[in-house]
Amino acid sequence: MQFEELLSLFKRRGVLWPSAEIYGGTAGLYDYGPAGTALKRRLEAAWSSWFVGLSPNYHLIDPAEIVPEAVVRSSGHLAHFADPDVTCGKCGQHFRADTLLEENGVADVEGLAPEVLGRMLQEKNLPCPRCGERALSLPRAFNLMFGLDFGAAGKERAYLRPETAQGAYLSFSRMWEVGRNQLPLGIAVIGKAYRNEIAPRNVLFRMRAFTQAELQIFFDPENFSVPLDEVAGEELPCLRAKDREKGATEPTPIRAGELVSSGGIPSFYAYHLAMMLRFFRDVLQYPADRVRFLEKNEKERAFYNRIHFDAEVRLDSLGGYKELGAVHYRGDYDLSRHGEGSKTDLRVTPTGGKTVLPHVLELTFGVDRNLWALGDLHLRVETPAAASGGAAEGGQEEKEPRTVWALPPYLAPMQIAVLPLIRKVHAAKADEVAERLRREDGFTVVVPLTASVGKRYAREDELATPFAVTIDNQTMQDGTITLRERDSRAQVRLPLEALAGRVRSKFVPPRPTFRA
Repeated sequence: MQFEELLSLFKRRGVLWPSAEIYGGTAGLYDYGPAGTALKRRLEAAWSSWFVGLSPNYHLIDPAEIVPEAVVRSSGHLAHFADPDVTCGKCGQHFRADTLLEENGVADVEGLAPEVLGRMLQEKNLPCPRCGERALSLPRAFNLMFGLDFGAAGKERAYLRPETAQGAYLSFSRMWEVGRNQLPLGIAVIGKAYRNEIAPRNVLFRMRAFTQAELQIFFDPENFSVPLDEVAGEELPCLRAKDREKGATEPTPIRAGELVSSGGIPSFYAYHLAMMLRFFRDVLQYPADRVRFLEKNEKERAFYNRIHFDAEVRLDSLGGYKELGAVHYRGDYDLSRHGEGSKTDLRVTPTGGKTVLPHVLELTFGVDRNLWALGDLHLRVETPAAASGGAAEGGQEEKEPRTVWALPPYLAPMQIAVLPLIRKVHAAKADEVAERLRREDGFTVVVPLTASVGKRYAREDELATPFAVTIDNQTMQDGTITLRERDSRAQVRLPLEALAGRVRSKFVPPRPTFRA
């Protein structure tokens, strides 16, 4: 689905829209409607079930979103968290220098110093994308954090957190006390991060307030045992840095075991790459041939990262591969810096082990970006011939193309739609059935009333509702209902009492088979 089509559908069906829309919208800020909010919560729950479920010693916390200046000074964000800003001397519009170059055919510019980007811009002599004048300034480092005057007197300085990870590092010593005094220890955070982007774009992909789901795994680098044998045969679609330098643009499958034995990647890293691939493929059901792991070289990755692979997915609406997550081996940088900054010894002594300053493996996941990807990859338009299944009483199915959002049922905003065949005759019974499904079975249920039943089916297909229950004359007589399945449009008659047992398992997201 194309970009404008997808955005239009999201707005129309209550997934999302620009924040402060009645005032013209605000760049880089979006509001989620009821369908988007429900989907976002289910996406977060699926991520937590999978990644926090990797170990009984992994835990989800909810740290503060405002951090004192001392924290971002120690983390390096105050000095280094910047993008290269270019300004048009005529119209005053701001742009990212690296983005301008990429849009004009210059590859591999991410992470280059502002002075290097400036020389490249001068060589290209690029016009301003907004007004067309060749009046672009040299790049300057622009810090992306939102600063706050903190406290009643306004003399203290604080910042909205630029990433959720810092909350996990600040909570490490406390989590060590309340946990089992064992490594690895996982601390997960799902929440908002804030970045004052120079040029927000692509809706949910470059925002000023966005949701991250991150797992920080603290471990002893000499003793981090993972069941690599369980994933050793998993083919990981990797685009290695050395291959990119030779001009490669597509990934080469390499088994996780071979990535360790011949690729110079630690076992714990390859294992978690495999688990991220399984999450994308088996939980979010992204087509495997659209996923790749892109390795960043030393110049591209953050200075504290020892190994960095981005998890990218090819999206038609955005014209290519886009980063949806990443795996970072950060070494002991984070606890070292915060230990020095706070004058706190963050070394720990596991039960029966030696004292160690833990290293960190970070698994990061963009919730908003993946919500967009779920639309790009699972929305499809079907012709009548492409679908099977017959109509229930009244011939409800429309003989027209339909748009189907084929989300896995456990991600769907609504689980069941209850449709009265004839509103005046069956609406009261439909409300009764819907309330029973909510109260006794715990399903999220909607009762659409307007338009023909066929059009109501079509609307629910577009909203990803996986099952529809039709209430008709036979329901009034014997209590049976017609159950319709979204993807196949197959219909079956069954007692209402049998419905929950038939569909409940569809709403449970997969969990990892193996535990670290």
